[in-house]
Amino acid sequence: MAYGGYRDNDRPREFFKAVCSDCGKECEVPFKPTQGRPVYCRDCFRKHQPADRDRSRY
Repeated sequence: MAYGGYRDNDRPREFFKAVCSDCGKECEVPFKPTQGRPVYCRDCFRKHQPADRDRSRY
């Protein structure tokens, strides 16, 4: 079980099959998709990120 923002490293991360809302490509995501919310593949997800996001903070 995950506590304080950390996940249990003893358990493999579960992935779920999904279809990208932008390009229609099949992909796998580390969360259970919710109906009515868009899911993006890795490439399309990057396109939806703000251009000025400072990734060095994370």
